[in-house]
Amino acid sequence: MIALLKSLPWVYIIFTVVLGGGAAFMAGRGMATKWRPIWMTALYMLPLAFAVRFIHYALFFEVLTDPLLFLREAATLIAIALFGYQLTRVNQMVSQYPWLYERASLLTWRAKGPEVI
Repeated sequence: MIALLKSLPWVYIIFTVVLGGGAAFMAGRGMATKWRPIWMTALYMLPLAFAVRFIHYALFFEVLTDPLLFLREAATLIAIALFGYQLTRVNQMVSQYPWLYERASLLTWRAKGPEVI
């Protein structure tokens, strides 16, 4: 818990959210583009979380093996990757099957209803 308080916020924002998050977003998009299941996206973020954790350790002397810091990194990257996955999946469903689906919101689609004359 002390390591969470000692970690600098700007280091977390730059290296985890911006750099790691960019990689996570692109990985999520890639998984959706290849029609992979969503659980694989979360699974693939664990090695990326290890890499981001190592960058924090190597550059800023943070604790490498702290499980709370790793969970913070992994949760952040998984959330960003799942956002990229869902955004891409909605675009796929709406553009590839326009006769079946329409966009309901940014992250959802719905089946088109019967046409009323």
